[in-house]
Amino acid sequence: MKILAIQTSPNKEGLTATIAQAVLQGAEQAGAKCELVHLNDLKIAACQACRNGWGTCAENGTCVIEDEFEPLRERMRGAAALVFSTPVYYGDFSESLKSLMDRLRRCEPPIAEGRKLAGKLTIGIAAAGGGGGGAPKTLEMFARYFSVIGLDKFDLMGVTQRSRPYMLDTAKAAGMLMAKHLKTPSKDS
Repeated sequence: MKILAIQTSPNKEGLTATIAQAVLQGAEQAGAKCELVHLNDLKIAACQACRNGWGTCAENGTCVIEDEFEPLRERMRGAAALVFSTPVYYGDFSESLKSLMDRLRRCEPPIAEGRKLAGKLTIGIAAAGGGGGGAPKTLEMFARYFSVIGLDKFDLMGVTQRSRPYMLDTAKAAGMLMAKHLKTPSKDS
């Protein structure tokens, strides 16, 4: 079983990346194979809202924009679970995550052919600066996008520099539990 984390901060050693890595460390301890993607290293264009913005934009389940979105989407499809970690900018996702999520919601909505991400366990992490006031709105956006894309929300976590020490342990525990759940799903799933 593989867990793919996508961290969307340009700072590969900052809070956003560190929390994503903690989730993966916990998952690896529970036996999962893990991969961390630094989204800002990829070229993912903004959604063009094809077909006048109505319905899906994918042709035969594939986005018409030729960039690194489809290869990343294939890696996501190959994973048993996903982790998204974003810095909070003005109470919102990072720009790179917004582009990715907008493309996913067009190519993976409930009515799309070729939809393959539905049902994957997912963790959303909002790493907020300062007092963390923008984290709740960002977590709400994760919940909304996960619902549209069909992802199965495992957890949503808000973290700040002040909460970092205990949230590192919490993130690691979340990764362990997610991996264990993938091995032996509960009766509720």
